[in-house]
Amino acid sequence: MARPLRYEASRAVYHVMGRGDGGKDVFESDTDRLVWLRLLERACTRFGWRVHAWVQMKNHFHVLLETPEPNLVLGMKWLLGVFSQNWNRRRDRRGHVFQGRYKAVVVNGEERDGSYFKIVADYIHLNPVRAGWVGGLTNRRLQSWQWSSFPAYGGGHVPDWLELGRVLRAFQLADDRRGANAYEGYLEARAKDLATAVTDDSLKELRRGWYLGEPSFGEKILTLLAADLRPKRKNGSLRGDEAHAHDQSEAEKIALAGLAALGLPDNPSSLSGRGQWVAEKAVVAALIRKRTGVLNHWVATRLGMGNDGTVTRAVRWTRDDPSGVRGLKKLEAMLEKRD
Repeated sequence: MARPLRYEASRAVYHVMGRGDGGKDVFESDTDRLVWLRLLERACTRFGWRVHAWVQMKNHFHVLLETPEPNLVLGMKWLLGVFSQNWNRRRDRRGHVFQGRYKAVVVNGEERDGSYFKIVADYIHLNPVRAGWVGGLTNRRLQSWQWSSFPAYGGGHVPDWLELGRVLRAFQLADDRRGANAYEGYLEARAKDLATAVTDDSLKELRRGWYLGEPSFGEKILTLLAADLRPKRKNGSLRGDEAHAHDQSEAEKIALAGLAALGLPDNPSSLSGRGQWVAEKAVVAALIRKRTGVLNHWVATRLGMGNDGTVTRAVRWTRDDPSGVRGLKKLEAMLEKRD
């Protein structure tokens, strides 16, 4: 059976779910959870994603996210791929970590009708209640499950990549501390009432189908898919040329800024040559890979680094070697001052 097409568009909203291979646990330790969170943060930086809600369970995760550029497929491939490599390496094993492809339900995210946004946000945040870990008869508050975006609504840390305002506005609440407190109180009440937390009729819509919205919303997506199908189909997904152009445009900006900051020429031919500016080009390459979705081949060609493997080793050096870590941090600080 052919895989269903992935719908990708600028400013599309998705409910993304990933489950462990064979239903096995993915998040076996706090280290697993923290690695996944750091990678989600990096994905948001690289691909411009905006996360509105998330939760980690034991064998799966949920994320409500928006893609300003049509790059869900590329971003999820990177996120799950890097996480799986890390997960396997720490256990000295090989094989799949996640079960097949992730599921991505397209959500009607129009601000004038926040009903579907509310359904997904509540569903995600109430997952620990349905598992019987908090709320209901447990006498534990929903807020106590720290592996979720919900504690941020109760005054917890709000990372740069998490946006609370969209969920609050969907509930017609102010995007401030008062509004967040109101949302927290509402959801804690639902968590205590096991019936409303578990038997919401909206769950049926979330567990089936490929979109969440009115029929007209689904028809609109199908029309867009039909229009784009022939020129843009690749491996069962759709990805517009504008997304590629955006990635390369951002990568070029970083390349020019980084090379200038380090005093290197900006011409690829001038940069090529074995043994020239190895450390400098490595940190620029790592920064490009950290903040954009371009592939190693593009980076290697642009910075005169020879081949894809050189870029891979450069990224690993800035991650694992103390001098590489310092070099990357120094370059980021230099560029921040210029901004």
